[in-house]
Amino acid sequence: MSKKTATAPAPNTFGGKLDHFFEISKRGSTIGREIRGGFVTFFAMAYILVLNPIILSAALPKDGSITMPDIAAGTALVAGVMTILMGVVANYPMALAAGLGLNAMVAFTLVLGSGLTFQEAMGLIFWEGVVITILVLTGFREAVFRAVPRQMKTAISVGIGLFIAFIGLINGGIIRAQDGTIVGLGVNGSLMGWPAVVFVFGFFLTVVLYAARVKGSILIGILSSTVLAVIIQFFAKLEPKSDKNPVGWGQTVPAFNAESWHLPSFGSLGQIDFFGGFAKMGVVAAILVIFSLMLADFFDTMGTMVAIGEEGGLLDKEGNPPRTKSILIIDSLAAVAGGLGGVSSNTSYVESSAGVGEGARTGFASLVTGILFLLSIFLAPLVEIIPSEAASTALVFVGFLMMVQVTDIDWKNLEVAIPAFMTIIFMPFAYSISVGIGVGFVTFLVVKLARGKAKEISVLMWIVSILFVIYFCLGPIQALFA
Repeated sequence: MSKKTATAPAPNTFGGKLDHFFEISKRGSTIGREIRGGFVTFFAMAYILVLNPIILSAALPKDGSITMPDIAAGTALVAGVMTILMGVVANYPMALAAGLGLNAMVAFTLVLGSGLTFQEAMGLIFWEGVVITILVLTGFREAVFRAVPRQMKTAISVGIGLFIAFIGLINGGIIRAQDGTIVGLGVNGSLMGWPAVVFVFGFFLTVVLYAARVKGSILIGILSSTVLAVIIQFFAKLEPKSDKNPVGWGQTVPAFNAESWHLPSFGSLGQIDFFGGFAKMGVVAAILVIFSLMLADFFDTMGTMVAIGEEGGLLDKEGNPPRTKSILIIDSLAAVAGGLGGVSSNTSYVESSAGVGEGARTGFASLVTGILFLLSIFLAPLVEIIPSEAASTALVFVGFLMMVQVTDIDWKNLEVAIPAFMTIIFMPFAYSISVGIGVGFVTFLVVKLARGKAKEISVLMWIVSILFVIYFCLGPIQALFA
């Protein structure tokens, strides 16, 4: 990525004021790049507007008091507001939305598994956000972040690169579960169907444009493959993917329809029971649930902001981004907002790296992404016509951009190499950023102890590693209190 500083607009113009407030020229960017990056980030993570209602639908009240359209509108509203705050307050090119994994835990673990109501589950989400916010305000969360060795942060970034590339390949239908193996290529080892053509076209168009140094290559790839998908759908009339139709579209069908246009409703807002979960589950079990939610949120964000900062050249010599505390405060409050909004915990999205890969360096890109989220409340077709096969090309390509940092790790130093390796492989294999970070931390501790260097381990690394051991053993621990 070029780090050349663009010519700053005159300070007395509107553009000049934007440039000064967001430090756009100072960070080597332009207003045009920031807008383009904001659009790319939005399109890379817009799938959550469709996916969050689908996942939470299993947990919604049976009386119909909260509907999937309510969740969709609430998801866009909370994501838009929190992403704008991230841009304006923290000036960081990172967007937020309902966290995948966290919403699944709400639906399948808390509601269907533990018998909580939707409102009671949102109450636990709220308290998880409160706890994390307190940890930020006391300085603990930032202290943990700064205690992590520089090369471990690089390993986290590389691991996230592999993780989001894996997500992109799965969402694009290129990698799938296979008979006799865990995953494999396409359908029974072959790329089949028009959606696969859309992904391949979009990805290699992005590669060609990027290699030719064409600005906006990622965004052009997404939009071009979306146009191709719309044309294909107009003639082929493909159905969504299912067991009987493995070559259909993934999360969205790229076609306009009358149902796409509707006025928003916000029935999920304020649907929360603050203390019902404690009464129903018991205080100890509820605290363990909050602890597990907190750890996932705590370290997902740490990994995400490192990866984005690394990609954008925004980290200092210790691997810390600017305004770290502000970033963490906004992210923590997003969990609170997600509970109050009835859309599950909101957290920072690693897909923001797609926008950074397109040139975003400041919070102005987040402002653009946030505005697009708010507009998507009313312009549902803008989101619904972009198939996952088109949007996922950006994730795979950004995975490559993040992977190149692997050379910054000293692979001859076992105290760094082994923990880094474990961090990198566990993120995609365990399908979790937090698990990868946790395994890396614990391995770092073990290797240091094996070499007789216990004194080099900071107190915070001891505390966090022990917490992760507890996190990995939550199942047996919860069983003791069942």
